[in-house]
Amino acid sequence: MEKVIFSAQIAKDIPRYLDTRKFSKLGVIADSHTVQTCYPILQSSLPDHTVFAFEAGEIHKNLDTCTQIWQWMTEEGFDRKALVINIGGGVTGDMGGFCASTYKRGIRFINIPTTLLSQVDASVGGKLGIDFMGFKNHIGVFTQPEAVIISEVFLQTLPEAELRSGYAEIIKHGLISNANYFESLKTENWQTQNWKDIIEVSVGIKEAVVSRDPREEGLRKILNFGHTIGHAVESHYLDSPNHLLHGEAIAVGMLAEAFLSQKYLRLSPEDLYKIESKILGVFGKVTIPEDDFEAIVSRCFQDKKNEGSVLNFSLLTKIGHCEYNIAVGKDEIFQSLRYYNELTP
Repeated sequence: MEKVIFSAQIAKDIPRYLDTRKFSKLGVIADSHTVQTCYPILQSSLPDHTVFAFEAGEIHKNLDTCTQIWQWMTEEGFDRKALVINIGGGVTGDMGGFCASTYKRGIRFINIPTTLLSQVDASVGGKLGIDFMGFKNHIGVFTQPEAVIISEVFLQTLPEAELRSGYAEIIKHGLISNANYFESLKTENWQTQNWKDIIEVSVGIKEAVVSRDPREEGLRKILNFGHTIGHAVESHYLDSPNHLLHGEAIAVGMLAEAFLSQKYLRLSPEDLYKIESKILGVFGKVTIPEDDFEAIVSRCFQDKKNEGSVLNFSLLTKIGHCEYNIAVGKDEIFQSLRYYNELTP
């Protein structure tokens, strides 16, 4: 497992950490937003380094950007003892880590996640990848960063929509593993919570799962609750005016998959109502045109949990407990999307 470090004073802690490392060259990867908002917090604390900034957005998490990053590494003369620091959200951590882990068969990298989403989700587990042919994280590897350094100071740089996007994964952690945690999460004034404590609990939940199943052969699949439909919705609208942030799409997915949980695993009506109230109270609702259902369901068949032509879902038996490898029929996915559209915030 990677080493996760929680830092209250990251501008002081990062040079202390780097003083314990040996590296031939130091490179920083960040997107065009983060290089302006978050990188300056650390810039003067870092030893001599070079920076690569790519255009922000999930749409740029692709092979073209990877080619630019590998070219930068090559032109800067990175050898196998170089060290990369990825500063940014999940896109930066995923793609920067992927490029580092494949360059010269792998060089070391550190992730400094700067969004709530990346701190509670992408920071743990060693999953790295890029999107391909419109499918999320279709090309990738499992490689652990040398360390993950998490600081809540970066949350102050986020617009509310980005903070809310990360909150979806926090809600998911409660749904799959800890009912009391789920109940404790605010719906009203959710922006005013103790983020430090919440991040530590969520990271602990994910670490506990990943440590038992590092390569997603079984238990780790529960972390995908809400993601089979959620990723399909996100991918479908990725390059459109109706683009959704990751957490917004996962909120749709969790509601649709809670409906499937009731249908397949007898999730109680009481629990379904609690899930509806919490997620709709924070995220509200979007409308998914029925004309888009077929394309969204088709994307579900590209989900990495599937085996052959069988659609495998991770679904809830109750709040706080999730089962995986639940085969779901295509017609039922259509039903779940209709159920979502009929919900009233």
